[in-house]
Amino acid sequence: MERFGWEKIGSTQQPQCKVTRNDTLVEQLIEDLNEINEIPFFDMELPYELALKIFQYLSRTELGRCAQVSKSWKALAEDELLWYRLCLKEGYHREASICDSPCWKGTLRDCRQIEGTLRYNWKNRIGAISHLQYELGKVLCDVSSCEGLVIAGYTSGDVRLWDTLHWDSGASYLRPSHVTMGVTPRPHISQVKVNESVAAAAYEDGIVDVWSTETGQEPIHHYQHQQKVYALALGSDGTAVATASGTEVRVDCPVDKGYWRTLCQSQLQKPAENLHLVPEKQGALLAVASAGESVYLLRPEQDPDVLHSVYGHPVTCLDVSPSHAALGVKSCGWAMHDGGNKIQVYSLETGQSEVSVGDSAGDFTCVNLRDGPAHLLVCGNKDRRVRVFDLRTGSSVASLYAHHLGPNYGRCTTGTLSGTYASAPSTLLTANIPDEKSPRGACITDDDLTAHRRHRGVISLYDFSVDMSSVGHVLPICRSSYEESTGYNYNIGLAMPYDTIAASPAGL
Repeated sequence: MERFGWEKIGSTQQPQCKVTRNDTLVEQLIEDLNEINEIPFFDMELPYELALKIFQYLSRTELGRCAQVSKSWKALAEDELLWYRLCLKEGYHREASICDSPCWKGTLRDCRQIEGTLRYNWKNRIGAISHLQYELGKVLCDVSSCEGLVIAGYTSGDVRLWDTLHWDSGASYLRPSHVTMGVTPRPHISQVKVNESVAAAAYEDGIVDVWSTETGQEPIHHYQHQQKVYALALGSDGTAVATASGTEVRVDCPVDKGYWRTLCQSQLQKPAENLHLVPEKQGALLAVASAGESVYLLRPEQDPDVLHSVYGHPVTCLDVSPSHAALGVKSCGWAMHDGGNKIQVYSLETGQSEVSVGDSAGDFTCVNLRDGPAHLLVCGNKDRRVRVFDLRTGSSVASLYAHHLGPNYGRCTTGTLSGTYASAPSTLLTANIPDEKSPRGACITDDDLTAHRRHRGVISLYDFSVDMSSVGHVLPICRSSYEESTGYNYNIGLAMPYDTIAASPAGL
């Protein structure tokens, strides 16, 4: 009988309790304290601050168990400071102070419930769709989003700004500067960008307009390049604006009393292709730009410094974080035998290469360094795979199969808009931007909507925070298995990795 977990006590047999190692250690600690002090541990009276210091090392589950021991422990386990710290530790309300909520325990519970709903809806493709429709013809040229704000530019020269967190305000037209307003026909929009502070638009004739997201309507800054603007960048916060036109790169920023001035104006050896402002810029470093085979560091009133340059190996994509720059490098000719195309990661502080990852036959078309954890890098490749690399080891931790035509094919823009409570995003923004601005067989004028919407461009907002019990909210997306050898469909690939691996609590 002993092998079934029974032991004899006197003349009776009872099931043996399963004791974990942690429970044994706690019991031994209590016994030791009782022997030393000759006072039962639960009757000891500690200063509240000292007891609170001990309780801050406990998890949510452990605090719940302690609250059932006694009234004094219940008061300690439900202290607002403990639950406030747990809320910050799990990634919720990181900018809040302890006075912002009357009950942090309830706040944490609500946040976890909302995140669980979002995760379930995302995996099961449940949500609501809103189309940010441009009513009167014209063709979509570019789209950008940040923290609930969506900006779009059209061939008519119109720029529209939506606040998806406050739909009652509707979409506002951002008026152009008087220079652009007097031109007939008005030039197309080439680039648009938005952050929490400013919205910017660049026109094909080189004009750049900047608006405040708070006051809107009239531009607060305006300048012009001699050629079309091919790259436009805003910081993650603040009001600095960077543009690249041909070989010229310019960074403008407001100074005291709202006056704008040019912080940096540089000439590169070749036309700039990628441009990023450095978040939380280190010292005087303002921006990072790529042109041909070279990557440059731009500082105020200084010539550009070369961060990377290898003859015959063009840079295909670029992204920066506060401390590093990641760039895709195309291998050509004999160099293909050394492992193929790579992602090079440089330190912005030292200017030295720290890690090289990739080794792919296809070109890297996009890379994201700033939005994920500090040690992870995400990149897309023409071999139709999205890869995640661990920069600490230089190894690939995930490789996901993408669309049939590969990541970044044509002009399909996606972005996430932050949720209200949960750390995970609650909405997904997608935009189909047509390459052809004058579709064949259709006359797109202000009064003609006969052309199919895919010829005009579509902006869709998917909200995953809806009631998951509503069957009618199953989204018409993610239905492709991506196994077709020919053809094309317009589905968005949210299917991976949940369709192929077991669900895990790792998050969205």
